[in-house]
Amino acid sequence: MAIVHDSLERESAQAVLPLLHAGDPCRIVAWRHGVAVRAAQFLAHVEQVAALLPEASAAVNLCEDRYAFLVAFCAIARRGQANLLPPSRAPQAVEEVMAAHPGSYALGELALSPAPHGYRKLPVLDVDPDAVSALAPAIPAEQIVAIGYTSGSTGAPRANAKSWRNLTASSAGTRAMLAAVAGERFHVVATVPPQHIYGIEMSVLLPLLGEVGVHAGRPFFPADVAAGLAEVPAPRVLVTTPVHLRALVADGTALPPLAAILSATAPLPPELAQAAEQAFGAPLLEVFGSTETCAFASRRVTRDVDWTLYEGVRLHPQPDGTLIEAPQLDAPVVLADIVSLHDEGRRFRLCGRNTDLLEIAGKRASLGDLTRRLLAIPGVQDGIVFQLDEPDAAGVRRIAALAVAPALTEAAILDALRRAIDPVFLPRRLRLVDVLPRNETGKLPRGALLDLLD
Repeated sequence: MAIVHDSLERESAQAVLPLLHAGDPCRIVAWRHGVAVRAAQFLAHVEQVAALLPEASAAVNLCEDRYAFLVAFCAIARRGQANLLPPSRAPQAVEEVMAAHPGSYALGELALSPAPHGYRKLPVLDVDPDAVSALAPAIPAEQIVAIGYTSGSTGAPRANAKSWRNLTASSAGTRAMLAAVAGERFHVVATVPPQHIYGIEMSVLLPLLGEVGVHAGRPFFPADVAAGLAEVPAPRVLVTTPVHLRALVADGTALPPLAAILSATAPLPPELAQAAEQAFGAPLLEVFGSTETCAFASRRVTRDVDWTLYEGVRLHPQPDGTLIEAPQLDAPVVLADIVSLHDEGRRFRLCGRNTDLLEIAGKRASLGDLTRRLLAIPGVQDGIVFQLDEPDAAGVRRIAALAVAPALTEAAILDALRRAIDPVFLPRRLRLVDVLPRNETGKLPRGALLDLLD
């Protein structure tokens, strides 16, 4: 029996799209505690939760278990509500997002204390296997199902609304990219939280819109990643970040055979990509995108300098960035990235960001390059170079840096930098710290950097 869609009564009113890819109700949607959760039972869980949700316009989805998040995401959408995805799950960040959406509530599978106002705990997802649903709901294509917030790495977090059509269209490019290396059917283990747009695309949309099963956990330590991968069958795809990837390579833990590794949220150093491919015997693909655009390009770092655009994506370089047209966008979006186009516009090379480029005393540099040179100093385990907000007495916005280097002094790091960069770009303020304030996806919120510097 194939899964059907309850869309007939609404098709005359407006376009609708299925919430779950049509197909065999026995297909595996997720792996939870080593047990396969099949499509029909997943749909029954969605209906179970949707029936208990209050009337509202939006809900903060705080589920940490990836399967619970997947069920809650669909149940919230099923009720015509939007999933609110704050830049972090810190109580203040959650309260700020809820304040921006009056009448919203929060939903999670854990008993939180303290809990956000209006917090509701997800019921136990335990449906009688003989009473499962084969009815896949369809929802209006233009319904806003998610509102994601930028990480704040370049300033205050900004809201970005996504309709179900937006997310369905963005998933097509990702599925095509992965099918080329892993096939149409595979299983995902992700180290990134499902609340982040990268996590949404790679661990929520893929099992909803393709023949993909997702592991319910979010492994953190290398041994946990290996255990999670061992709980799902081949072919396996590991979705991760440069921070987690560096830890995996350094730890040396053997991983079950992989069909592919995905990386995003921060630039991936070529030497790390090379080490990861050698260690794990799988192609490492880097994904390019943003909260505003979702993913729209990818590359294999060990082979390509240029990025390949997904089908239907067009870039238009501008003096202050790049205008992007893509199937998942309702209107073109301008990002701060500076690119040069190649291969008749099907590929591009990233030249930097307009917020990343520096000009001091008539000389130019990029914050990304300065950070790479800081990280190249032997003994520097982590670090970041950034520009201060306020200009000095000469009207120049000076450079600052934070570094994790237990065996070095600030003077030793500055001496090494003097040999690698123009003196005008030396950090005027350099501070050694125990750890950088990275969020769950490895990004560095600007406010946290400034707080740590001060």
